[in-house]
Amino acid sequence: MSNVIIVGAQWGDEGKGKIVDYLTESADVVIRAQGGSNAGHTVINDGKKYILHLIPSGILWEGKTCVIGNGVAMDPVGLLGEIDTLEQQGITITPDRLMISDRAHLTLPYHREIDGLREADLGDAKIGTTKRGIGPTYADKANRVGLRMIDTTDIESFATRFRSRMEDCNELLEAAGLEEMDLEKIGAEVLAAIERLRPFMKNTMAYLDEAMKSGSNLLFEGAQGTYLDIDHGTYPFVTSSNTTSGGACTGAGFPPNRIDQVVGVCKAYTTRVGSGPFPTEDDEFGDYLHGMGREFGATTGRERRCGWLDAVLLRQSVIVNGIDELAVTNLDGLDQMDSVRICTHYEIDGENVELPPASLDVFAKGKPVYAEMPGWKTDISKARDWDSLPEGAQNFIKKLEEILGVPVTMIGVGPDRAQTILRNP
Repeated sequence: MSNVIIVGAQWGDEGKGKIVDYLTESADVVIRAQGGSNAGHTVINDGKKYILHLIPSGILWEGKTCVIGNGVAMDPVGLLGEIDTLEQQGITITPDRLMISDRAHLTLPYHREIDGLREADLGDAKIGTTKRGIGPTYADKANRVGLRMIDTTDIESFATRFRSRMEDCNELLEAAGLEEMDLEKIGAEVLAAIERLRPFMKNTMAYLDEAMKSGSNLLFEGAQGTYLDIDHGTYPFVTSSNTTSGGACTGAGFPPNRIDQVVGVCKAYTTRVGSGPFPTEDDEFGDYLHGMGREFGATTGRERRCGWLDAVLLRQSVIVNGIDELAVTNLDGLDQMDSVRICTHYEIDGENVELPPASLDVFAKGKPVYAEMPGWKTDISKARDWDSLPEGAQNFIKKLEEILGVPVTMIGVGPDRAQTILRNP
């Protein structure tokens, strides 16, 4: 397996948690390199559901080491709650199983308050963030005023700086006519969480270098998706970090020339959360998926916007991430459709467009042009190999490969770890 990056090829929520969980069997170390508690991964194994936000999916496997890298916006109270929840589910988490980079920036309560204030100020033009404070955390990082894990080694200095930032935020809340934060209560909660988490802190860059040199297999777990990347996504309707494969290297302190493979993950259709253009969005198709109990956010519980599979998006994802192979999840979500579609290109002002425009105004004018194929009208959730899939499902996958020029090597036919088909095209 060597060193592999898993990256979302759409707007996030592609089922990366399941793919990472599946590949972790061959990995020794699983790393999160960016994002924060706004990124929810749902993993189902033996009918048991685990929802992860900051901790890599590899924590569900015994004998695997998990790393929260320097590029992650790390919420200490949220992470501690996640640890406690997993331990209640029977997952043991110790400092030799979970490591937190000493360079990771901290998401603190005032970041969440600022996030909410900024979204409210935007009104109808709001980004649609999860209001978990991720954007303000990265803003502090870029402005060079952030607080990092390493700062907690001098707890008195940290507490002074933390309180000062809380007081500044309370002034903003007061000016907006909103309830102020309880400095004593919140301060005590944050400092208690940090005390419990400090044993997990480590120079993770050095650890990953040692692990690589000793022959360990490293798996980099992407959070969110390509079109939420702050540089390459549908800006400004994006997150605040680099969610593409390059971000995995900078966010973990790992050299790009030591990456052996990039695996892109996409659904057999397209979803997104929040505002922004979505050419293949189809309300009727969305109602069908929601009616099945699908496509509700793991972090927020809100309905996702849904549409047909968009190969225009995927085509650029292949380019920017250097995707070597694709994992297609949720193929079973199309089981009851009479026909299935893949958008091959957009029509914009009479011209065929094969890559997403940088201008959102132009992007929003895109009219999807579809390749339409017969559906299979068969429950595929029990299929465990390629030959068990009906011809219509096989043709759908083959058409996607033809359009993108990239092999599909993994196919998800259900949420459980066992509902994964491996393929060698």
